[in-house]
Amino acid sequence: MTQTILANARLILADRVTPGSVVIEDGMIAGIRPGEGIPAGALDMAGDFLAPGMVELHTDNLERHMRPRPGVDWPHASAIIAHDAELAGCGITTVFDAMRVGSVVSEGPDEDYEKYARELAHELIALRRDGALRISHLLHLRAEVCSETLIAELDEFGPEDRVGIISLMDHTPGQRQFRDISKLAQYVQGRYKLSDAEFDEHVARMKALRERYGDAHEAAAVEVAHRLGAVLASHDDTTAEHVMRSAGHGVRLAEFPTTPEAAAACHAQGIMVMMGAPNLIRGGSHSGNVSAADLARAGHLDILSSDYVPSGLIGGAMVLAGIWDDLPRAIATVTANPAQAAGLPDRGRIEPGLRADLIRFGMVADRPVVRATWVRGERV
Repeated sequence: MTQTILANARLILADRVTPGSVVIEDGMIAGIRPGEGIPAGALDMAGDFLAPGMVELHTDNLERHMRPRPGVDWPHASAIIAHDAELAGCGITTVFDAMRVGSVVSEGPDEDYEKYARELAHELIALRRDGALRISHLLHLRAEVCSETLIAELDEFGPEDRVGIISLMDHTPGQRQFRDISKLAQYVQGRYKLSDAEFDEHVARMKALRERYGDAHEAAAVEVAHRLGAVLASHDDTTAEHVMRSAGHGVRLAEFPTTPEAAAACHAQGIMVMMGAPNLIRGGSHSGNVSAADLARAGHLDILSSDYVPSGLIGGAMVLAGIWDDLPRAIATVTANPAQAAGLPDRGRIEPGLRADLIRFGMVADRPVVRATWVRGERV
């Protein structure tokens, strides 16, 4: 039996912050000892915070490493390893890697929508099997209903792939995330350098895809999630009607509802609400949707996601700590709550018998700085 003691820390427990030490044995939390003492052989945390490792349910960060520049397809194994290292350095110990399923194969300005998820998942699984990754990786399939190939791509995944989440993504222009077409134009034309005519063509094509395939694709994604035992998530719910439809499908997690009404309806249906840490840190949504801070103040925010900035996860939690004046509650939005939503009862809290996934962080100029990350008791 191997034993490690992390001593002289401020432990962030479920209901309080207290001085103490954590005893780790064979990758598990074996005990919690109160007080500021430093036993012989223990590692001195110098009064820093010790929190559970963070659980990330939705991140586009892997895609960013795969496409470091427009038109550049970086070797996927190298991208996965770099992504893994970045998340470990940010204090994330479990990640559900978001991969799009559903492609647009016709010609036009949608060239980024080629198929890639099945190949990427094979590479990720191989790296995980070979011990090349520092943290725990599971799959999050982003099922794009506005596509041409969703059903065929979903059918390539089975129980052996450990698909943990399937989210229903409907990016039809003029609704949900991009109700404001001008915000969509700003995003798409800025990214792809489209003329006004090309943008209008893109909008028409996406609406036609939704009309032709949307309902069948949504039903297929729901069926596959149930078959694989994956958590079903909605995305960008905007109205109470959207939420009722999600609830009817068995959705347990709402990613980024766009209005206060949708977030309140989610809570009424027992659906956990996840918002983006960038929204919280920047002071609002880049798409003009509801402020995460407003949902936090209303009591309708349960989980944070780093979305596209991994370092934002711990930063967002500390913003919530200020809003709520409750550090344990804020830390739970990036630890215990996402673990609960994803069906992972073995992590997300500092308690005996759980995995020793832990992070040490301090505050420098009012900003959190992650100093160390442990996964199953091993510093990574």
